[in-house]
Amino acid sequence: MDEPKRTALIYDFDGTLARGNLQETSFVPDIGMTKEAFWTEVNERTREHDADGILVYMHLMLDKSRENGVKVSKEDLRRHGKEARLFPGLKSGSWFRRINKHAEDCGLALEHYIISSGIHEMIDGCAIRGAFRQVFASKFIYEHGVAAWPGVGINYTTKTQYLFRINKGIDNHWDDDSINRFMPEEERPIPFERMIFLGDGDTDIPTMKMLTHKGGHSVAVYDSNRSDQDLDKIHRLISDGRVEFVAPADYEEKSQLDIIVKGLLGRIARTHGSKSAR
Repeated sequence: MDEPKRTALIYDFDGTLARGNLQETSFVPDIGMTKEAFWTEVNERTREHDADGILVYMHLMLDKSRENGVKVSKEDLRRHGKEARLFPGLKSGSWFRRINKHAEDCGLALEHYIISSGIHEMIDGCAIRGAFRQVFASKFIYEHGVAAWPGVGINYTTKTQYLFRINKGIDNHWDDDSINRFMPEEERPIPFERMIFLGDGDTDIPTMKMLTHKGGHSVAVYDSNRSDQDLDKIHRLISDGRVEFVAPADYEEKSQLDIIVKGLLGRIARTHGSKSAR
């Protein structure tokens, strides 16, 4: 029998697995702001200081927390993560069980990953955290148990490096030596051709484009409640050739997304010669 081939299903988080941005659900109200006011100030500070928007929003979280006497520990952020508004089919875990079983039937050993500009500690608190082999997301440095400074900020271009970390089997942020060291393609644990990326927004575009260029697969998902302006971005992803498929963010059985991902897993199995390919 063929050894199951390691395959990666990689997700953005905000807007892909859950509606909106995680910090908007309970953290931003706790610091006395609306989501509109929060992101307006992020954009103003980003332009004023010619800075990276991800680091600015993380710094603003800490700045406003201190002003309002709100403690920011890992436990506090995980608590906020429990408020994630997950899309249909995710909270029960049925998506992961069903997709894993389909992959297994195709002769694939499926692993789930997150690459997100959102907050790692919040993602740690969400109901589906246990389904993922690894979460690569922005995170804080802590002093005396309290968040003191951004430790990792993952923006739209740095997301791409994590495809290489998955490709080479590097499950951390810090090991730059291994990611820069030459590794023959045939020795890499998960080839790009056995990766599927699900994302929804502007911060996912370079990742989608690079993975498609490398022979992998990209799927744009969208919240059916989103505005016409948001959906226009999805239209551009298709017209610009950055994604192969588009589907509503519905993870229920027999949904469009369910059909697409199962089909891609079957294609991967056939391409890589699995005798169990469906």
